[in-house]
Amino acid sequence: MANRQEFYGWKLLAVLFSLDFINMGFPYYGGSVISSYMQIPMSRSTYGWAFTLINLFVGLAAVFVAMSIVKFGLRATFVIGSTLICCGSLFLGFYAYKPWHFLIAFGVVNGTGISFATLVPAATAVTRWFRRYRGRAMGIALSASGFAGLAASKFLGRMLKAAGGNWHAGWKIVACAAVLSGLMALLFVRESPESLGQTMDGISELEQSQPSRTDTLATKYSWTTWQAYGTSTYWLIVLASVAAQFPFFFMIAHWPKNLSGAGIAASDVTWAMGLLTMGTLVGRWLGGLLMDVMNARYAYMIGLCFYFLASFCALRVTPDSLWTTAYVASLLTGAAFGWTFTCMNTCTAHYYGPAAFPKLNGMMVMLTSTLASPAGAVGGKIFDRYGSYARAFEFEAVLAAVAILAMAFATMPKPRGASGATAPPARA
Repeated sequence: MANRQEFYGWKLLAVLFSLDFINMGFPYYGGSVISSYMQIPMSRSTYGWAFTLINLFVGLAAVFVAMSIVKFGLRATFVIGSTLICCGSLFLGFYAYKPWHFLIAFGVVNGTGISFATLVPAATAVTRWFRRYRGRAMGIALSASGFAGLAASKFLGRMLKAAGGNWHAGWKIVACAAVLSGLMALLFVRESPESLGQTMDGISELEQSQPSRTDTLATKYSWTTWQAYGTSTYWLIVLASVAAQFPFFFMIAHWPKNLSGAGIAASDVTWAMGLLTMGTLVGRWLGGLLMDVMNARYAYMIGLCFYFLASFCALRVTPDSLWTTAYVASLLTGAAFGWTFTCMNTCTAHYYGPAAFPKLNGMMVMLTSTLASPAGAVGGKIFDRYGSYARAFEFEAVLAAVAILAMAFATMPKPRGASGATAPPARA
């Protein structure tokens, strides 16, 4: 039996962190910066549709990602995603010059690649390898894009300026990064503790069988997918997650445009976007830590509260109040999204266990990303109609209230005729 020092889960966590850093940070957050330099003529609504599509296809592909994990494994799924991101970015880097080129390559191809290379496989890996430390592990694995968002924003911004605004070069950098991530997944991703003769959390089966605080937070019952679909809790988490993701998708697409329109300098806009992604990092860590020590739905509700403050600050942005409005709104929005995203994944894992998690998480990511994906297009329509984004920021606060109400009723489900605390542990 491998001892705690030899437990591969913590090494795998570093690998997952690196994959999220590259596959989400560069094509998604970095893509937001690159797209602001693009010379392809398009309306604000069309521009918003590109972000709607990428969020939509991150979600639509999630069910197929879950099928890929079950049939081919985590490693192959990551490699497929890296390949798609590389292909989409190369097309943008060498050929794209029409609006529909941008919509297809960025929205459809890169969106599908991100889905295969980040969220569902990373969360599945954490769920298989961790239980007692699942929340913090989930937060760490999914937080790297916060670092990458800041790094990509600054790095790609400087590279594009040095290249005289040649945005094609930015997409070529993204393609190279995707090749690196594919090689990392191929060499270092492992499917489950059992594949290396280890156990979940790196502790013995005897120790796992002993009662612990985690038993009140995470089920030991081996839920099936269809059993989970039959619980109201699952659908309440979906509803809350749609409401929690919509504001962030809107901000990624339109926050730079809103700040520029308010008279904020380009360098300050870049910093604001970097702080937005850094906020996701802080939120994912804090949300993950809380998920290991308190009821999942309460941790989720705390994170949602940050959206109220973010909306208040966003409505009052001026060039003279960057630190009290623009930068604070960026940090709080990022923190709210990162916090609730970690809670969404960990809550599903805690409530339903590792066996059913890939399909449950794939369906949840598909539904939440799909239903929240119109945020970019809706934001563009609001601006085109009213000449500002004020109504959009007010809508964010309403959605946060809806999400809090949903999570208030999302209690841990109990399977009919069985006890979640006494049933045998689920195996990945």
